[in-house]
Amino acid sequence: MFSSEAVLKQALETIELEAQSVAGLKAFVNDEFVKAVSLIHESKGRVVVSGIGKSAVIAQKIVATMNSTGTPALFMHAADAIHGDLGMIQPDDVVIIISKSGESPEIKFLVPLVKNFGNPVIALCGNDKSYLATNTDCFVNSTVDKEACPNNLAPTTSTTAQMVMGDALAVCLLELKGFTSRDFARYHPGGALGKKLYLRVSDMSKMNEKPQVKEDARIREIIYEISSKRLGATVVVDGNNVVKGIITDGDIRRMLEKHDEPNKLTAVDIMSANPKDIDESELAVLALEKMREYDITQLVVTLDGRYSGMLHLHDLVREGLI
Repeated sequence: MFSSEAVLKQALETIELEAQSVAGLKAFVNDEFVKAVSLIHESKGRVVVSGIGKSAVIAQKIVATMNSTGTPALFMHAADAIHGDLGMIQPDDVVIIISKSGESPEIKFLVPLVKNFGNPVIALCGNDKSYLATNTDCFVNSTVDKEACPNNLAPTTSTTAQMVMGDALAVCLLELKGFTSRDFARYHPGGALGKKLYLRVSDMSKMNEKPQVKEDARIREIIYEISSKRLGATVVVDGNNVVKGIITDGDIRRMLEKHDEPNKLTAVDIMSANPKDIDESELAVLALEKMREYDITQLVVTLDGRYSGMLHLHDLVREGLI
């Protein structure tokens, strides 16, 4: 019989067990863990990660994380390895084999074959007495006390522990390589994440019109420039293209409310001096932060201190940064 209380109770117990298992991994960050990091860091080859069953799925995730953080890696299914895929292992590669029990027939068959190649083998295993743990060059312990499964059978906390240890290895290697956000952007050019890391202000502002008027421009010219360029504002520049101010739609409305003879006014009389600006070489995400900080929808774009263009909030929305 379905019971909301029972569902909530089981879900909370699962999360608690998983959290306890992850916390328990701290005891296994030891000399063997350091050795594993060292073997990979000093290697001139790639990391080949293998496993079977649920551990194979975790292996694929670890490979994906390593590849995206600067450590070349590839996945080799343990069952396929003994039917030809061993050929993907090159002389300088380091091999990580993942298993909860360390006693699976495929794993016990695979280990000596890889060792015969002379490659270093790292065991990521939840059984320190197992064949895998005791017959490899390095043992990274991922032991858990209990699976979250009520029958203590389905891999749950054990696979979480494997994934966390894999993340720990990848992040340590990332730090050793001095991997930066710029490097990350090279490997993640797609989607909103990639755009936050590589999209520059100039990439968007150069696609826009460039509204501008001189300091002595009259109201008719100002309104025409704002309307025709469709960015809700125009920049006021001097004869050297240095930004002196900005006039927005709102400035025009406020000016009309205050003055009975607006035709006598010039751009200098209407503009807001010292507008918020950004260099065109800056990341677009910084432009978004500025717009949010000052609660504005336009930023003046500059190059070497001179007017280069304008960026609108809609540009950031269009690129998926918001």
